Amino acid sequence: MKLRLTPDARRAGRGFAMLEALVALLICAMGVLGVVGLQSAMTRAQTAATLRAEAAFLAQQLVGEMWAAGAGNLSGYATTSCNTACQDWRARVAARLPAGASTVTVSGTGGVAIEIRWTMAGESQSRYTVATTIN
Repeated sequence: MKLRLTPDARRAGRGFAMLEALVALLICAMGVLGVVGLQSAMTRAQTAATLRAEAAFLAQQLVGEMWAAGAGNLSGYATTSCNTACQDWRARVAARLPAGASTVTVSGTGGVAIEIRWTMAGESQSRYTVATTIN
């Protein structure tokens, strides 16, 4: 037995494939937008991690310079009395980190606290702190 459609039934089914294609296109577009958003978030996270690693490297670099200079020369690295080596290091911080700034505090017992701050565009200020003792 053959199923015969009336002209009205055939007319009512027209465009259904087009509607299915449009829905599939909409779903695909939403997926692409989701992937683009995820990639953007991953790029921001990777940039933040890179800047944290750079701040850690700079802080350890200054600690190494302080160890090499000896405990008797620590006061020259404090932010208030920054010597030439300290000024060079501060210039590297400003050059390598966006809006990079630093504070170095030296105590009389050889304690050193280094704080490095930077601000990525459109985000809040980030901070990396190192505390050590140099004898």
